[in-house]
Formats: sequence, C-alpha cells, structure tokens
Amino acid sequence: MEHEHHTESFEEQEMRLWKRRLWGAWVFAIPIAILMILERFFKIMPFGELTSLIIFLIGFPVIFFFGWVTIKSGIRGFISFYFSMDSLIALGTFIAYATGILAFFINVQDYSGVSAMIMAIFIAGKYIETKARGKASQEIKKLLELGAKKARVLRGKNEVEISIDEVKIGDIIVIRPGEKIPTDGIIIKGQSAVDESMITGESMPVEKKIKDTVIGATINQDGILYAKATKIGRDTFLAHIISLVEEAQGTKVPIQKVADKVTNIFVPAILVLTVLTFVGWVIFSGDWSMAIGASISVLVIACPCSLGLAVPIALTVGSGMGAKRGILIRKGEAIQTMKEVKIIAFDKTGTITKGKPEVTNFVSKVKEDYFWEVAGSLEHLSEHPIAKAIVAKAALKNYKKFTGFSVVRGRGLEGKLGNKKIVIGNRTLMNEKSISFKIIEQQIKGWEEEGKTTMIVAENSKVIGAVAVADAVKDDSVKAIGALRRRGYRTVMITGDNETTAKAIAKQVGIDEVIANVLPEEKAKKVGELQRRGMVAFVGDGINDAPALKQSNVSIAMGSGSDIAIEVGDIVLVKGSLIGVVQAINLSKATFRKIKQNLFWAFGYNVIAIPLAVAGVLNPIVAELAMALSSISVVTNANLLRRAKI
Repeated sequence: MEHEHHTESFEEQEMRLWKRRLWGAWVFAIPIAILMILERFFKIMPFGELTSLIIFLIGFPVIFFFGWVTIKSGIRGFISFYFSMDSLIALGTFIAYATGILAFFINVQDYSGVSAMIMAIFIAGKYIETKARGKASQEIKKLLELGAKKARVLRGKNEVEISIDEVKIGDIIVIRPGEKIPTDGIIIKGQSAVDESMITGESMPVEKKIKDTVIGATINQDGILYAKATKIGRDTFLAHIISLVEEAQGTKVPIQKVADKVTNIFVPAILVLTVLTFVGWVIFSGDWSMAIGASISVLVIACPCSLGLAVPIALTVGSGMGAKRGILIRKGEAIQTMKEVKIIAFDKTGTITKGKPEVTNFVSKVKEDYFWEVAGSLEHLSEHPIAKAIVAKAALKNYKKFTGFSVVRGRGLEGKLGNKKIVIGNRTLMNEKSISFKIIEQQIKGWEEEGKTTMIVAENSKVIGAVAVADAVKDDSVKAIGALRRRGYRTVMITGDNETTAKAIAKQVGIDEVIANVLPEEKAKKVGELQRRGMVAFVGDGINDAPALKQSNVSIAMGSGSDIAIEVGDIVLVKGSLIGVVQAINLSKATFRKIKQNLFWAFGYNVIAIPLAVAGVLNPIVAELAMALSSISVVTNANLLRRAKI
C-alpha cells in the first residue's frame, strides 16, 4: 500500500488527503447540523441544556483535527505578516468556536456549531478545488500512462521480455505489430507504419524504415521492427514532454503576481474591516451577538479562495489542453505576453521549410522511367544531400551498375553505364564539358530565379533532362502564415540564406518581409531591431536560433529541432508544424481570457458580498456557502476552456 501511495502524483496525494478530511469533517458536521436545525426551527433540544455543550464538543475535531492544516496555515500568516486565504478562515472559525466558551459566561449567541459547519463547507470546497486541479492535470497522468511497461529485447539470438526499467542504451528491441514502442530508438531492421498521434497529434501513421528514429509510447502498426535503444528513462522524448508540461503548470503569469499582491493587501484590509464591523455593531446597536455574527460573516465571505484559484486553474487547464495537441507551454508568462505580440519572425530552414533538399521540378527529353533510372542509379553512389533527394524521387527498386564513377567536387558526378558516359551536374560542369543545354535553358533560368539548385543530366554529351532541388516548404506553412496575416500579424523571415532563395520562399508562403544573409550571431540583433516596432514572437528550431529565441518577447521552438532551441522556447511545438503557431496563439488568448474572467468573478463576488456581510444580512453559514460557490464557479469557468476552438 505504501508503494502505491509513493507512485501517486502530488495532485492525487492532495486529493486523497482532502477526501479523507472531507469525510471525517462531515461525520461530525452532520449531527451538528441536525441538532442546530431541531433547536432553531422546531425548538427541540434532544439533550436539554447539554445540547449546546454536545455541539461544542462535536465541533472540536472538525476545526482542530480535520481543519488543523487550515488553522495552522492561517496562524503562520499572522506570525509572518504574509496573509493568505487561510488566515481569514482560521480567524473566522476560531472566533466563532470561541463564542461557545463565551456563551457559558455572558449572554452571547453561541456560534461554535456554525464554526464547525463553516470549516466542513470550507473543506468540501478545498476537496472540489484539488479535484479540479487533479482533473486539469490528468493530461500529465495520461502522458505517463502512455509509456510501455515491458520491452522485448534480443539477448544473443533469444528474445527476452523485461521491465522497461531494465532496458539499457544499445539494447536491440523487437516491436511486433500493434505493440507500443518501449523507448526512443533507431530502426536497424524492418519497416512499418507507426502511429505517433499521442506525441504529435498527427492522425496519419508515419512510414518508418531503417535509420529512421522511433519515439517511445508510439504504436507500431503493421510490420516487425528492430530498434536500437538510444534514450531511456528521463532522457526520452515522452519524459521530456512531461517535465515541460509540469514546469508550465508551476509557473506564474504576471497577472497572477498582481493577484498575489492584491491578496496580501486585501487580507489585512478585511481584518481592519472586521474590527470596524464589530465595533460599529456594538456602538450603534449594543447587540454583541449580532456584532460577532456580522464580523464572522465578513471574515468568511471575504476569504479569497476563488481569487487564489482563478489564475492557476485556468493555466493548468490551458497547458493540459496544449499538451494534448502537441503545444507545450513552458512558461506561463508567454500566455499573457502573446496577446501583445504584433510581429512574428521565423527562421527559414527547418521552420518554414523541411530542412532537407527535395526534388521540386524536373524536365526530361527521354522516356521518364529511363531518365530516373539513369539519374537515380548514378546519384545512388553519392552521399551528397542533393544526390539523396534525387535518389528519393527516383524511388528505384534496382540500381543500374555504373563503372568509372567519380565526384567532381562542387560541380556534380560522372560515370559509365555500359558504353554510355553519364554526367550530372550544374551549369559550370556542363560548360567545362562543352555540353550545350540551350534546349532547357528557359526552365533552368526560371528554377534558379526561384532560388532552386539545378542539376543537368547528359548522356554522351547530349542533355536528356534536368532536375531542380530545393529545401521544400512544409506542407502547412502557407496555410499557417496566411492565417497569421489574416489575424493582423506582420510576418518576417530572418535567415542566413541568400536573398534570392529567401525571397523565393517568402513569396511562396506569403511572408511580408525578408531579412537575408544574416549570420547566426546577428539574428538576435535583428529581432531587437524588430522589437522597436512592437512585441516580437520568434519561431525557430536550430542551435543558431537560440540567441534570437532568447531575445524575443515570446519564443516558440519547433519540437523537431535542437535541444538547446527547445530549452530556450517559452512554447514548444512537438509536431514541428507552423499550424502549431496559430494554435498556440489561439490557446494563449483563450486561456488569458479565462484568467481575466475568473479574476472578474472572484473580485466581483467580494465587492457585492462584503457590504451584505457588514450589514449583517448574511448569516455566517450562508456566507461560507456563497464563498464555496464562488470557488466552484471559477473552477467550472476554467474547465469551460476545454470547449474553446484552437
């Protein structure tokens, strides 16, 4: 049983403790309520003159045992002069309970039963509050539960099933169709489609082959995979996500700091108002019982529970929603700052584009199949990124055998296919070999104006076609940047690439402004210059983007990027898709809207209710019920955030 509790989250432990206090408090509070109702409404005192004493005694464990954590916290506030919501409840219930002793000596209303009811209702409110926090944090628990519990590893030639904790880096893991991938790794054998939706939010399975990476907790679909474990335990991608979400839920939004300061001024002000209420009632009515009742009501009604809950509960719900969609809010203040952002600046490579070359255009003067057979087979012998792009496009099952293969550094490749001499390269290589490419000159010129790299293919000194290769734009970059512009944001690209390529990409995706030829160390300076025009959010993925991310008002890191960029990011997009930027902005605005609504309700409730308490209109029990309802309304409003379309 002890082990079971040890593995519980903090929220679960807190919820269990408050549930225990709730049951214990109401076991005593219900008999008190029955005795009070019989006495007040039916003039029945089952134990005669001893009824008041019995109520007083039954109330003791409610306040000083089940409610002791609140009393202790309240006393600490008076000692340190840093008051909290517990300070008011502790003082209110203590004074109310003390009237039970005073009633034996002077003619004053006995509120000891009321004090036990106030504490029981307060404990019920705290339980509802912790349950709401626990519910809002369920996304973390769901993430934790995603991980596989067992792993099948190769030990020699045998497959052995072991606990996930026993997996070591370098172990070869066997993953059958339908099984969870136990930990992060790299495929060394097999191919399959993998469902990564629980990590990236992407519904379509991703095709995986040898040398591709796999993420722990994702699900293998249709083929057997053999993967070498590269990360285990706390180093895995899933563990990293969990720590980022937990970190976000522990941070404070600037408006929360304001609310905290208000609370610290508000509590002493209420204590002064309580004294004035008591003195006022004594002077103007002479009714000591009414004076005590009104004073207790002021203390109880003013308890700013909903105020203390307003910001964290909305932030917890918002960050949990984000985690579900692959948007990790690492720093709470980003939620508030985001609404002030006017300019969104992007890195190019790996952020707007895929970060690796792809064939975007081609022209063939021979049969298309033959063209790709020749180009793909020759490029297959090279490790150059452009060669890999051409090989991927050719998608050949069998490669033609070339002889006399050689690399012409910075220009291209050449080799012999039987008695045919094949040359693939740029303009410079063609000119050096005196190969005319006038028949495709116009296409090449057009591609080069778009910032693409062109490779011309010649057979026996005669051009048979050409291929344009570029760092292709991500599928949803155009859609995302269009959505940002429609919302009134100015979009800027800051890149180290040349101006021709940068402007071509910017035109393709609809970016407003291009800042090209920027050295990595200058990126932060350029962000600083943009900040003179307004608040800037910077979106990047590489090590070279870290200074610019740090400089910006809100830093958005692509989860597909480098670890250092992710560490600097206020918001991390797990999917590495720019649609996440739009969703992160929508989520930030929706969350901040809820924070403001919650603070309005919390303050508004006190503004209306406190004068009623001072006037003696609210009975202390009614005051406590109203206070509990205000906390419930704040929790309910925060959870309505789940319905927001982001």
